[in-house]
Amino acid sequence: MTTTDTGWLAGVGIADITGEPWGIGLMGYGMRFQRSVGIHLRQRSRAFVLVDPATDRRLVYVVADIGMFFRNVTDAVLTRLDPNLYDETNVVLTATHTHAGVGGYSCYRLYNMTTGGFRPHSYNALVDGVVASIEQAHADLAPARLVLSRGELHGASVNRSPQSFARDPDHDRATFPDAIDPTTTLLRIERDGRLVGAIHWFATHGTSLSNRNMLISGDNKGYAAYRWEREVHGVDYLDRPHVVTAFAQTNAGDMSPNVPDARKGPTDDEFENTRIIGSRQADSAQELAAVSGTELAGGLDTKLRYVHLPHLDVNGEWTPDGRPHRTGRAVLGAAFAAGTKEGPGAPPFHEGVDDNPALFAASSALFRLRPNVGDAQWPKTMLIPCGALGWTAETLPVQLVRLGPLVIVALAHEVTIVAGLRLRRAVALALDVPVESVLVQGYANDYAGYLTTPEEYAEQRYEGGHTMFGRWQLPAYLQEVTALAQQMLNPMPIEPAATRPRVRAPRPGRAVAMTVSPTTLQEPEPAYTAGDVVRATVRCDDPRGPVRPLYFSVEQRSGEQWQRVADDGDWSTTVTWHTDGTAWAAELAWRVPPDMTGEFRLRYLDETTAGFTVKAASAPRGARSAPGKGR
Repeated sequence: MTTTDTGWLAGVGIADITGEPWGIGLMGYGMRFQRSVGIHLRQRSRAFVLVDPATDRRLVYVVADIGMFFRNVTDAVLTRLDPNLYDETNVVLTATHTHAGVGGYSCYRLYNMTTGGFRPHSYNALVDGVVASIEQAHADLAPARLVLSRGELHGASVNRSPQSFARDPDHDRATFPDAIDPTTTLLRIERDGRLVGAIHWFATHGTSLSNRNMLISGDNKGYAAYRWEREVHGVDYLDRPHVVTAFAQTNAGDMSPNVPDARKGPTDDEFENTRIIGSRQADSAQELAAVSGTELAGGLDTKLRYVHLPHLDVNGEWTPDGRPHRTGRAVLGAAFAAGTKEGPGAPPFHEGVDDNPALFAASSALFRLRPNVGDAQWPKTMLIPCGALGWTAETLPVQLVRLGPLVIVALAHEVTIVAGLRLRRAVALALDVPVESVLVQGYANDYAGYLTTPEEYAEQRYEGGHTMFGRWQLPAYLQEVTALAQQMLNPMPIEPAATRPRVRAPRPGRAVAMTVSPTTLQEPEPAYTAGDVVRATVRCDDPRGPVRPLYFSVEQRSGEQWQRVADDGDWSTTVTWHTDGTAWAAELAWRVPPDMTGEFRLRYLDETTAGFTVKAASAPRGARSAPGKGR
């Protein structure tokens, strides 16, 4: 395979990763009651493979509509790739951090406690889909141009922890006058002047949908990607992915999409909020795709090392007081259990240092008895020693990617904007590049909570309570990413920070049989007009067990043939399941798009419900909308 004058080989791929659609805990808010009952928007994995032909160095970059990656999923994906081409150093697996994705796929007990335990079918769907998207992208490799452009997006994020941000020094806060990081970055892949792929980075949480939502969704970033791809290529965009667009995270730790006050917004409808914030990101990306940008001339490098975070000695060069310190073992604070404005947690707990007095008194007593613990964790009101319990990762990957002038710092944390700024400054200084050329990619390759500045940590809001390794965690990372950047600039053997962790795969549960012979319980009405919601209910078997690539579709008659116009991966549809303990039923819903007329039918799996027609009308009849499908 050769290039012309492009300097790169690039390929794109997309695959489904939706897990079990009923009864599985959604990952993100950690609420036991938040179990899936149906599908709002399917979860996808979008993969990009980039190769520098001059050196044959390559990069796999994945953006998946999940809450986070964990070590067991990363390991499983790597074992199925060609080891002569791809390994942990040049594969970056990242999550959009949707809080409406199926959970139960982690190797760590902490993250399976509220999902109904480990769910092998959902785990397999995730691993299989990520691998399939990478294999597609590898097979799609062809000469391409890479173009980088930058901009700003306002109205899609707000700082949900202004009290913590206010503790940061003036010179840091001056970089973010609105207390947000509005920076947008777009990397686009072009062949013969045609866009085939794009990665858009912007910092905002996947929490437009609240912890009361029970429908699977990619949230605002999943919608942004869906809208762009569907808009360009219609319903068959997955069958023939001529363009794959991913909406990746950066330092989104304290960035909420719920403008203006982080609780909810911009409206009172969480599904409409998902569409609005997703649309703003999609619009931003498409605007950047239309500008000339900077073509990347070539040059690709990747570095990765593992860092054992507990008891890591940190040089005073990186600490605010200029003195050496040591990190602690992973501990979650009471502020973690309190949750955030977007998703309140357990009522007995509160954010803030002084709002959990009994627990704080107990922690303070321990700090006096164990000064090393106090130096690492003060003033955290300590609640769960998850490191000592073995409930979470303590040895974590730190990864650097250099792609022409773009440098990506990939970490397994949710990084606040000022913490991200300090990381970018440290790497920029070590590599002698502008700070604008460095991106922090959170939610990468594994997961272990938040990363705040020591000043923000002292406030002990949710983000500080979820910064597990204590107040010197960011200085430790500044030290480690600088060492990795120096190795990238001047390759030389260095002593590894830690050995690669090994994890034991959770024991699989028993499969649930799923042999479906649907029968229609409620047929659709004979006729509808644009804006109406078509509904039907079918009797079905238990939807748990092996996941299906498609449960529900809408088809339109075209002569003697039927053509699919929508399915359960579309914004215009929902499928929800119900049971009375002995029998199951699936409710299908489709909002009729504008300017659509003709003869239609609904299908559940391979069975057809009664057909119906859609007639032209001057205005919609105003039927009650399907959940989450308002336009």
